[in-house]
Formats: sequence, C-alpha cells, structure tokens
Amino acid sequence: MKNILLLGSGGREHALSLSLASSKLCGRLFIAPGNAGTAEVGTNVNLNPIDFEAIAGFIVDNAIDLLVCGPEEPLVKGLRDHLEHTPGLENVGIIGPGKAGAQLEGSKDFSKRFMQRHSIPTASYRSFQHNQLEDALEYVAQHPLPIVLKADGLAAGKGVVICEDTPTAITTTRFMLEGAFGEASNTLVIESFLKGTELSVFVLTDGKEAIVLPEAKDYKRIYDGDKGPNTGGMGAVSPVPFFEGEFREKVLQKIIHPTIHGLKAEGIPYIGFIFFGLINQDGEPYVIEYNARLGDPETEAILPRLNEDFLDLCIETVSGKLKSRVAEVKPDVATTVMLVSEGYPGAYEKGRKIEFSTASNVTKDTSIRLHSGTLLAPEGTLTNGGRVLAITALASNAHESRAIAYRAVEEVSFTGKCFRNDIGLDLM
Repeated sequence: MKNILLLGSGGREHALSLSLASSKLCGRLFIAPGNAGTAEVGTNVNLNPIDFEAIAGFIVDNAIDLLVCGPEEPLVKGLRDHLEHTPGLENVGIIGPGKAGAQLEGSKDFSKRFMQRHSIPTASYRSFQHNQLEDALEYVAQHPLPIVLKADGLAAGKGVVICEDTPTAITTTRFMLEGAFGEASNTLVIESFLKGTELSVFVLTDGKEAIVLPEAKDYKRIYDGDKGPNTGGMGAVSPVPFFEGEFREKVLQKIIHPTIHGLKAEGIPYIGFIFFGLINQDGEPYVIEYNARLGDPETEAILPRLNEDFLDLCIETVSGKLKSRVAEVKPDVATTVMLVSEGYPGAYEKGRKIEFSTASNVTKDTSIRLHSGTLLAPEGTLTNGGRVLAITALASNAHESRAIAYRAVEEVSFTGKCFRNDIGLDLM
C-alpha cells in the first residue's frame, strides 16, 4: 500500500485523486490544498504547492511513498530538485520532472530550440530579448499574418496572443517586451501561425520508455464557435477521431519518440507526464507547445477512459520499469463541459452556493462531477474560482456522451453559471 501526496486544487487534481484512490495499491491519499471534491476522496491538507520546505516536512511526517505534482509552477521552480537534495527523502517516488526538464513548459524559447535540435516539427519562429524591442517590432511589421506572440515564461495562461493585424501585433509586442508579464516576457517568441485542428496528446515517461495515454481535444475560447478570449479550457472530448491510424503513427515517430530520445541525449532526466499540444495541419502533426504535466480540462476526459490501474502505472514509472506502449482504454467516448463563473476569464465573484440535484438515473450512473474552483464551507459547497466544475459523461458514442453531459450540466446550479453549448460538435 502506498501513501500518496497529490499537489493541486483543480479539476485535474480531482480526476487524479479519483484514479489514484480507486487502486488496490492506494493507502492514505492526501491532496494539497485540494477542493470540495477531493475532500470526498482523500484528505485535504493546507499546504502551498510552492512551499517546498513544508512539503518536504509533510512527506517525512506522513510516510509518503509517492508525490504526484498536478500543476506546473512547482515543477518549473524546482520542486523535484529540492526534494531530491533533502536528506531522508531518497526513497520517495516523484511524478514530475526536475527544473531542467520542466523548461519544456517553463521556457517557450527553450522548447523551440529543443525541437529545432531534434528535428521535431513545429512552427517557424524567432526569439527576441527585452533589449531587442526595435528589432522585434521591425520583424513583426514585415511578418505574414496571422502571427503568434508568446511570452517565454509562465504567464498564468495569458502569455499567448494570436494577432490578426499588424497594428495589434506591434502593440502587443511592445506591451510584452516592456514587461507585461514581468520576467516571463523578458523573452518573446514570435511564431508563424499554423492553421488546422488542435489536439492534446499525453505520455507518462520514466525518461527511457513512455506509455501513451488517451488523447483529447480541448476548447479554449470562452464562447461558442471558438469566439472571445482564451481561457484555461471550457471543455474537452476524448477520443479524437482523426488521431487513429496513420496520424497516430506520425505523432509517435516524428514527435513523441524524438522528444524522449532528445531529453535522454541531452542528459535531462525526465520522470513524469509530457503534454504535447499538437495541431493537425493537412494530415501532418506539429507541436504548438509542451507542458510538463497533464492538461486541465483534458485530464477530466482522459482518465475516466483509462482501463488500467493508474497508480500502478505511476509506480512503474518511478521505479524505472515502464514499458513503451499505448495504454489500454475503454471504448467509451468522454465529453467534458466546464461550468464557469460569470465574468471569467476576467473578474468574477466567489462564494456563491452551488446546488446539486440528480433528476435522471442516466446522468447519475454515467456522468462525473469533477470539482475545480470549489470550497467546502459550513453553509455548503461554494464557488471558489473562475472554472468551478467539470461535468464528464461517458457513453458508447459521441452523440450520447454529449447529450448526457449537457443533461448533467442542468443538474448543477449557482448564480452566474456559464458554459459553452458546443463542446464536441465539431468532431461529429
């Protein structure tokens, strides 16, 4: 039996906690800091995921065998490195790369150069430092449209802007390089725009071998029809129909294998998840971005489809016994719809009471409510974030999965509840 500490507080972590707790190998499960949903699965603990000393102390005091890091910030800031150099923690398994590997997500410039070195298909680009503003402006003014501007570092999901016209591109370039996101935009990556259908592919790797998890397509814009500002994600579907067959093989041979081999060749140990943000352009896969963790809300769609013991996979990973393969998955289709607070991704109110009902046995048996921005209070479950709940439904086909998900959406109510009505429609 393994005692586990899971870091994070979103829908991703609720989905992870359910998968970990369902294993016969799971002993005590702690989630830091967790939410109202994870409190029903394990024990929430008041730990800040970037307070490395407190995390190390908790691991020792509670005989933790496995640490699973949900969000990216602790990884980019060196959580693994800190714990590996803390006496007494030598035998603790950690799912999440060290600071060097987390650069794949933490630095857009590093990831682009990495892809270039290993001939991994991605959009053409140039990078500019904060002291190269005039050069960057000249480059943008002459670049074909649309053009993609990316802050090099973590910018809370706001550091990528697609510009449709040159004046906007010039204004945004100046805005970023003059410090819009602090150190995160000291370097600006300017990319050519790739047109196609996006998807998310995930692997779990021990640095030598990798298991390919279910793929998903997420929906980033706030409004139906992919309109409005980007969000952390308004929903997801899994599987993605066009991923099968030849396209999957291209992703494996041109992107996944070269990434794992590239990390190994450069002497970068990597134990954990790699999220490949891809685009299908005329049947060819290109990397838009790497993440050093699972996605949100994709996790809420892919883990319910996994037909293997997730904790066992994590144990194989940290022990270096992983075998490269595609994970066994259920044939079901998953549709995830995110319920968000009115005003998101801008300003929104917290503390609104959430009411739940189960009007239909169909939704009760085939849908899952995954808490994201929620808080358990004496008066009940309250909203505590922009993205509040993820509703995931499983069914034998996309039409039924989608119908069940939206029926389940109606069984949750809170003041200012908003959601997209078109999740999954484009894949039908």
